[in-house]
Amino acid sequence: MSKVTVVGAGNVGATVANVLAHKDLVNEVVLLDIQGDLARGKALDTWQQAPIDYYSTRVLGTEDYKDTANSDVVVITAGIPRKPGMSRDDLISTNAKIVTSVTKSIMEHSKSPIIIVVSNPLDVMTYAAYEASGLDSSKVFGMAGILDTGRYRAFLAEALNVSPKDIQAVLMGGHGDTMVPLPRYTTVAGMPVTDMIDEDSLNAIVERTKKGGGELVKLMGTSAWYAPGAAAAQMVEVILRNENRIFPCCVRLSGQYGIDDLFLGVPVKLGRNGIEEIIELNLNDDEMELLNASAGAVRSVKEVFDGMGLL
Repeated sequence: MSKVTVVGAGNVGATVANVLAHKDLVNEVVLLDIQGDLARGKALDTWQQAPIDYYSTRVLGTEDYKDTANSDVVVITAGIPRKPGMSRDDLISTNAKIVTSVTKSIMEHSKSPIIIVVSNPLDVMTYAAYEASGLDSSKVFGMAGILDTGRYRAFLAEALNVSPKDIQAVLMGGHGDTMVPLPRYTTVAGMPVTDMIDEDSLNAIVERTKKGGGELVKLMGTSAWYAPGAAAAQMVEVILRNENRIFPCCVRLSGQYGIDDLFLGVPVKLGRNGIEEIIELNLNDDEMELLNASAGAVRSVKEVFDGMGLL
């Protein structure tokens, strides 16, 4: 039986644990937080929900990394969330220390887990976890593209007055304002979205998607949690079920798309071993220009992290 740990019992982490419990994939999910009583409280609340929503998975709340021993999958959500006026990049100094420390603590008790990073700034925090873990890059990756395409598909569904179930989309690049939605690869029940919506409306939706996280921060005063939590839980489910589904994830590129030694969002095949395959799309010149610009923005934040000397 697989074991799943979620680090961070804030809004996102607690949502990941709660959604996973509902999926009834494993007997137990470990929810770890430096505030042990917060983790225990949210775990207890989720267990009391089980008879109502009809699932059997227990959530164990703890502050002790020993309880994470022999985890198959670890989701790292620890870190401070964004506040109004902050960019994801503003979080780097605090969250880099947290993610590096968390990863090293996890590795003391689990030999070869798959690590999914949710903490922001996402692309560079995934790099931090990769470097701190010593794992193969197929086992350390970030959740961003599933959330970003979820927002993109939700906005399109609203504009077209159709079910979001029928919309498929690909989105690449960094998690933030430089992300690269790809309308050319967006379909509605198999039909090109460009046949169903005018160019100006589609461009407006693309721009709203790029700023989707910031829109929610302005509304709520903190980062989103329902969609991010569900997105991370979906990744765990696909891994444990070995479904080999195609998702956009933040992964380490080693020459793909002409980009080397950088964590960036691209489509991948996700399965039992983590990243089973990185998929290279035939991007046109305009799309490649946008992807390279996004890579440049991520690399500049990576250089800030490298200068911190945490590893």
